[in-house]
Amino acid sequence: MKWMSDEEYMELTGLDLNAIDDLCDRGKLTVKVEDGVRMIDPSKGSHEVVPAQLRELSARNTHEMLVQPEFVEKTIGTIINLHEKVLDAKDETIVSIKNENEFLREALASLQELYDEDRITIHTLQEQLKLSQQEVEFMRRKYKLMWNKAIEEHTN
Repeated sequence: MKWMSDEEYMELTGLDLNAIDDLCDRGKLTVKVEDGVRMIDPSKGSHEVVPAQLRELSARNTHEMLVQPEFVEKTIGTIINLHEKVLDAKDETIVSIKNENEFLREALASLQELYDEDRITIHTLQEQLKLSQQEVEFMRRKYKLMWNKAIEEHTN
């Protein structure tokens, strides 16, 4: 059992302190005093908090709110119809996502092929560059030797 202070009980019920005092004086609420603070048991006496007129209205409206069988049938039919529409939409979404996934898979495979081709092309170009650099180096040494020989012959 949870006991509540006056402030907590006021917040729970919406009653002011005078109304709570009145209910306590009439013995309609179960209370105890701990360390000089009045504590109220919210599980007891709650029927006293609700005015009798409200209870009467509630009881009367409950009897007047009988639901006709046609209304229940229409409501169930509407719910089933909405459920079928949701299922159809779900199926369409699944098909759409599968198509999109297939498209993305094909695009990825195509990009992978292009990447592989580009990698082969880069490798080929690197090999050609190496050969060209070796050839340039060979030609530079050859011309250096030729010029050195020409200079020696010219100086002699």
